[in-house]
Amino acid sequence: MYRFAFSLKGTPMNIIIYKEQLSKDVFLMRISAPLIAEERLPGQFIILQTNDDYGERIPLTIADANTDEGSITIIFQVVGKTTTELSRFNPGDYLPALVGPLGKPTHIDNFGKVVCVGGGIGVAPLHPIAQALKNAGNHVTIIMGARNKELLILEKEMNSIADELVICTDDGSYGRKCLVTQPLEELCQQIIKPDMVFAIGPPVMMKFCSLTTKPYNVFTQVSLNTIMVDGTGMCGGCRVNVNNEVKFVCVDGPEFDGHLVDFDNMIARLNAYKSFEQKKMKCFVEDSFKEKEVLL
Repeated sequence: MYRFAFSLKGTPMNIIIYKEQLSKDVFLMRISAPLIAEERLPGQFIILQTNDDYGERIPLTIADANTDEGSITIIFQVVGKTTTELSRFNPGDYLPALVGPLGKPTHIDNFGKVVCVGGGIGVAPLHPIAQALKNAGNHVTIIMGARNKELLILEKEMNSIADELVICTDDGSYGRKCLVTQPLEELCQQIIKPDMVFAIGPPVMMKFCSLTTKPYNVFTQVSLNTIMVDGTGMCGGCRVNVNNEVKFVCVDGPEFDGHLVDFDNMIARLNAYKSFEQKKMKCFVEDSFKEKEVLL
């Protein structure tokens, strides 16, 4: 049985307050975390566990926070064992471990003309950054991409922030049929090009966004989501090469100059455990079916 944690104000912490399914495998949750809600800044993340019996620790960006409610919002995609377990949590359930805010916050300033590029689930961590950039007085163009219309998230929220919203789908089911790099390059080719680009999404997407902007000398900031264990720079699991120097995403990032990141090395490290993760997921699914059969 879990022993509930309480904040200094006596508010229960780590309780799921609200849950919504945004698309087939994407979920939004608001979690009671008043101390994190008060301290978090755009770009920061949390690390959570779905169980305290040697459970995996996974990093998730704080998509939003409500200090009045004392909650933080996370948006995640079901891709493996832990995110599958998390998707089964419901309002009233308790998360045994939740720490944050972690990482360096996004540097927000009035840069001028900024472009925010979000791919897939990367739109979620991009949301608070785009919001803060708009509040700082920037002209904000948002480019959102997904494989198809059903996988797009937060369109309404992003549209309320953007001076200009561009939507791209791989199959052309909604918006423009193209990759996010195409409208990004078109913006870089304009007489008045962007002063800054923020790109968040799959590593390959961020790599090619950075390659797109580099010839135009447009500073491009990316947010890396690597394997993490402790989130304090101790384990070294999140290390990446930036400008030929070793950096730790959890304490030195998660944001870096995309033109300096060795994406090929990062992608190789992410894929190193793929077969192991797939095996664990297969065992988890098989065990779940066995449990159902026993109940029946």
